[in-house]
Amino acid sequence: MKPWITIVASLLLVLSGCKDKSEKPASQTKGQAPVPEVRQSEAGRGLLHIETEMLRDVKITTAPVEERPGGEGMVLLGELHVNENTYAEVGPPIAARVLAVHAASGQSISSGQPLATLQSTELGKTRSALITANARLELARQTLERKRRLSSERIVSQREVQEAEAEASAAEADLRAARAELQALGVSISLDDSSDSSQFTLRSPIAGTVLERTAVRGQLADPAQPLFRIGDLSNLWLTVQAFERDAVRLKPGFPVRTALAALPGRTFTGKVGLIGKQVNPQSRTIPVRVDVHNDGGLLRPGMSASAWVTPGTDAPKILTVPAAAMQRIADDWVAFIPRSPDTFEIRHVGRGRDLGSEIEVLSGLKTGETVVVDGSFLLKAEADKARGEGEEHEH
Repeated sequence: MKPWITIVASLLLVLSGCKDKSEKPASQTKGQAPVPEVRQSEAGRGLLHIETEMLRDVKITTAPVEERPGGEGMVLLGELHVNENTYAEVGPPIAARVLAVHAASGQSISSGQPLATLQSTELGKTRSALITANARLELARQTLERKRRLSSERIVSQREVQEAEAEASAAEADLRAARAELQALGVSISLDDSSDSSQFTLRSPIAGTVLERTAVRGQLADPAQPLFRIGDLSNLWLTVQAFERDAVRLKPGFPVRTALAALPGRTFTGKVGLIGKQVNPQSRTIPVRVDVHNDGGLLRPGMSASAWVTPGTDAPKILTVPAAAMQRIADDWVAFIPRSPDTFEIRHVGRGRDLGSEIEVLSGLKTGETVVVDGSFLLKAEADKARGEGEEHEH
């Protein structure tokens, strides 16, 4: 009987091992990616759980649900530019060679800060002419003073005094002409300066950021081409094109909210600064300038942007989220609310109007709640995957 007992015991061990393997979760199977899990929260809302190693490959950013002026508005597309009131192109006043460069692209500079040191033979000649004219004037004045003294002693004639006076006047005129020529070149000089008279320093006329620098050491600079482009980026101009029917409803000072595709979830405040006076005959649009506050210095000239403008300020408030925060699962619109580093609530949301880079929220969210923006599409994909896995297990 003992051999039979041994055989039965062996069979029981084999069956037990098979059962353990069959009950092992698919997410823990060696060599397979973990499957996301959807559970029900106490409030009946879905909770999406993502494995930590999977989140390492997903960029997650969030944004708060915000309150905006409602009413009938318009979305206008355009491009950011520098504020021309705080912009300067700096180049040499005369042909010159660059000896040294003191500022780099992207550098913040103050008004009057040196940008480059240059050398010009033409400037050397003009400065030499100024020094010579000054020396002639000093000599003419000394001669005139001496002859006036001798004339009082009746040693020289009055005619010689008059000739000395004429010579002094001519020397003064030559000095003024030399100074004017030097000022026309945009260069100042001190007559007591013993440095190289052919060199001069190019300085920034405004405070701001060096947007572009084309100056390099040894370069022969042309007065027609700027060596530096400088602008104050704290406020930028957004130029948008508005159709005639929209432009006539706008007024300077109307509030504007600006959003950029490069910065999802971020909005920037501004106001209508200028409305064009002429209609483009091809597009039937009118250019509108929006003054945008560059909070945090994130905006760059050349970026494309959209502006949401609401004429008037009496409209009721509405809730909005970034457009990328809303995703569609089955027949419902949802947003993902972070609950922990690896758990997200799937919140059903009532979707309203499309406001350009933002979506109006009719229900499901409250002001100040945080929603996922970047990464929401991947969370939707994982939720769909988990939903599909759940349906298969039910069958």
